[in-house]
Amino acid sequence: MSIWYQLVDLLPFQWAKPDSMLFMKNALLAVLIISPLFGLLSTMVVENRMAFFSDALGHSAFTGIAIGTLCGFIDATWSAVLLAVVFALLFTWVQRKTRMASDTIIGVFASTAIALGIFISTLGGHSFAKFNSLLIGDILSVSPGKIAILAIILGLVLILWIVRLNQLTLAAVHPVLADSRGIHIGLLESLFNCAIAVVVTLSLSWVGLLVINSLLVLPGAGARNIAKNMRQYTLFSLLGAIISGIAGLMISFYVGTSTGASITLCLAVFFGITFYLRRT
Repeated sequence: MSIWYQLVDLLPFQWAKPDSMLFMKNALLAVLIISPLFGLLSTMVVENRMAFFSDALGHSAFTGIAIGTLCGFIDATWSAVLLAVVFALLFTWVQRKTRMASDTIIGVFASTAIALGIFISTLGGHSFAKFNSLLIGDILSVSPGKIAILAIILGLVLILWIVRLNQLTLAAVHPVLADSRGIHIGLLESLFNCAIAVVVTLSLSWVGLLVINSLLVLPGAGARNIAKNMRQYTLFSLLGAIISGIAGLMISFYVGTSTGASITLCLAVFFGITFYLRRT
């Protein structure tokens, strides 16, 4: 982290002065790692028509945190990650075993997960108030350890994208053709859904349950307005996510607003601009 702090010290901001506001420097690094993750995953989320899947995963992550808290875990994040991965795999299995639309299955899982989370968190008459922070999130509380984990996940997602991008795209656009070419659609969907589960769960406490879904939808939706091919689609989604992430963090710091909400509004502006450019 010392190298990162030295680089940030070169920025012309008051909070970037040496040995000051390390929490802001940590938050900036977290945004630079989280944003590309959401930008990459967003393209496949949009193409697979799974706009509310991350919302359902957020609910399952909340349930995992409630279970971890009930069991007395010091850090309930890992119980949330485990439950979210199980949730994603179970969703993939059910989706392949039924003819129901994805949004219907997502609705079933999301409502079940949030009900179970509220049931567990209020068990024995306990107050739900201690979980209120998860609704809004606080990226300024991110620790260097969690940033390192996110960096590793970013590397793994990049490898998945480089190796399997064409197969992921074909499976999303034409699953029957992909299956006829011997592509293991079930395995790809499982890997993709698990990647979303881990990213959403680890980001939940910093971004907030109320807006985390938008971070997985708006970059891809905005990029799709102006992209002419898959390469542009991925590039514009990445740029939109990164620029909006940095802008949202700066706005939240200087105005005193929620970082997750600020990033979401910047992404909404990105979508509006690309939609205008598409029509012109």
